[in-house]
Amino acid sequence: MTTVALLGATGSIGKNTLDVVARLEFKVVAMSAGSNIELFAEQIERYQPELVSISDAKYAEVLANSLKVRLKKLPEIVHGTAGLCAVATHPAAKIVVSATVGALGLLPTLMAIRSGKRVCIANKEPLVMAGELMTLEAAKHGAEILPIDSEHNALHQCLRGENKREVRKLILTASGGPFFLTPAEELAKVSVAQALKHPTWQMGRKITIDSATMMNKGLEVIEARWLFGFAADQIDILIHPQSIVHSLIELIDGSVIAQMGKTDMRLPIQYALTYPERLPLNLPRLDLASIGRLEFYSPPSDRFPAIQLAYRALRLGGLAPAVLNAANEVAVEAFLEERIKFTDIAEVVKVALDRIETYGVGRVESVEQVLEEDKATRYFCNEYIRTRIR
Repeated sequence: MTTVALLGATGSIGKNTLDVVARLEFKVVAMSAGSNIELFAEQIERYQPELVSISDAKYAEVLANSLKVRLKKLPEIVHGTAGLCAVATHPAAKIVVSATVGALGLLPTLMAIRSGKRVCIANKEPLVMAGELMTLEAAKHGAEILPIDSEHNALHQCLRGENKREVRKLILTASGGPFFLTPAEELAKVSVAQALKHPTWQMGRKITIDSATMMNKGLEVIEARWLFGFAADQIDILIHPQSIVHSLIELIDGSVIAQMGKTDMRLPIQYALTYPERLPLNLPRLDLASIGRLEFYSPPSDRFPAIQLAYRALRLGGLAPAVLNAANEVAVEAFLEERIKFTDIAEVVKVALDRIETYGVGRVESVEQVLEEDKATRYFCNEYIRTRIR
């Protein structure tokens, strides 16, 4: 039986993963969550994992009390970063699904890779912050990294069977978010509620804001570089409002291969879990005749400066992508708390990149180094927001 450990069970990716796992009749042996105790307890009752992790000791006690009335035998309950790493390295798990949000997923994802497991990765941050380190460790320990993100999963499918020397370009698609047609001069006025209205996907708050700024696509460019080994100049972005074509590759003879499908995360999740096999999945089928039109546009740089900031960080290399990620997380949180304007998000990220470029991007040699820079950048950005932005 195929066994799975799931990091981030109560998020949207986690819930879809559990749905796919149930359909496939895989066994969940370990899982983690943040603070959604009620849902997590229901999931534990249904899937009966051996080990579970929650964000801190206080929640662990609450979870244990909730499970006592649901289960005759409690799973082992751990918490914090050590708990996440315990889930990621559970000896019975053949596959680890990494679906935590933000930098929190960096260390457990690395530990899963060092355990030689298949890591199905949904959170961008580990590869953005330490992509070179992650890929080197995967090669060293015989681990396999498969993307769940719809765009990278689509690229994986497009590249399947192709000679990479014959691939000229990777093309990531983006919906354009809620502000694709909004004049640049109006973006400073947009509200949190407006930014959270994604036209296509239902996602968490942080990634929805990243879609509105299109930083999510910039992060995906960095992620694609490490997943597939292509340089920044070989990775492009197209806005595709219908979100039917999830990504494309252009070959050296001019041919283009696209992966299309319904906007349902269960498709890429199952592909990653069962690769190299493809298994039936009982979901609504894509009907191109009913869609009628597929549109593509270049991202307007005046509305989406985050994209060029991400390319800048990738070209700078070293710790710059980790700085980009940390600065963006701080800025998005500040926007969601209405402490800064929507357009200030890109400003905070730019200032953080200016800082790291001034004193040197260095070279990523350890996860501890990345986490140290992540912490320093968060402090710098919070102070910048507190003292410089009104």
